[in-house]
Amino acid sequence: MSLQNHLAELERRHKAIEKELEHAKHHPATDDLDMVELKRKKLALKDEIEKLRSREQATIH
Repeated sequence: MSLQNHLAELERRHKAIEKELEHAKHHPATDDLDMVELKRKKLALKDEIEKLRSREQATIH
């Protein structure tokens, strides 16, 4: 998988988790632990995306 494809997949997953979090916020029955886990996954994806973008920028220059 190319770096661009990998980044696109990570961004797609990040957006999906973001939508899931928004949906969960509007349903009071949502478990707080589930929310924490979703936020943790979203942050991990964001960190990975930033790391790959930094690597990509380093190879361009």
